[in-house]
Amino acid sequence: MYSKIIKPVSDFIVSLIGLIILSPLLILITILLSLANKGKPFFFQNRPGKFGKNFKIVKFKTMTDAVDKDGEPLSDELRLTTIGKFVRKTSIDEIPQLFNVLKGDMSIIGPRPLLPQYLKLYSKRQGRRHEVRPGITGWAQVNGRNAISWTQKFEYDIWYVENISFGLDLKILFKTIKKVLISEGINTQNMATTEPFNGNN
Repeated sequence: MYSKIIKPVSDFIVSLIGLIILSPLLILITILLSLANKGKPFFFQNRPGKFGKNFKIVKFKTMTDAVDKDGEPLSDELRLTTIGKFVRKTSIDEIPQLFNVLKGDMSIIGPRPLLPQYLKLYSKRQGRRHEVRPGITGWAQVNGRNAISWTQKFEYDIWYVENISFGLDLKILFKTIKKVLISEGINTQNMATTEPFNGNN
């Protein structure tokens, strides 16, 4: 009953209240990122959701579209703007995903939605992470986020799918708040963003 009825309803209510309360911050960050990214404050990308069905995720755009002389994108570290670094460090870039929660594509708590090309790289067990709606934060995020390996992330995701409950979601929510406040596990060591998943060895 919790995962099928209570969780979707509470997701909608919490995301709606969150957007209303955070609207002044959202407006301010949108203006600042518009100035930093030439009028493009948001980042849209296809991500697989529940059962692998694609949806368009929305986040604040923290990096420019700068390219080198050959037309190739510069490294993530070089493309991160000053305001983008702050937005990423404080996890403010994730807030627009509350709109995805309102639409029913995502949940507040669940495995993070990754790239579509990763679907064919998962083992059968790893693919179980798509049995539930993806989340803005999840069990893997409060247990290391981008500072742990892909194998560890997937194991945390699967454990969540197998143990989903109101108590666990509440625990993840409070641990997320703590992680954000101390800016822990934002990036992989010595990298601006996490490294891509290239499959299982």
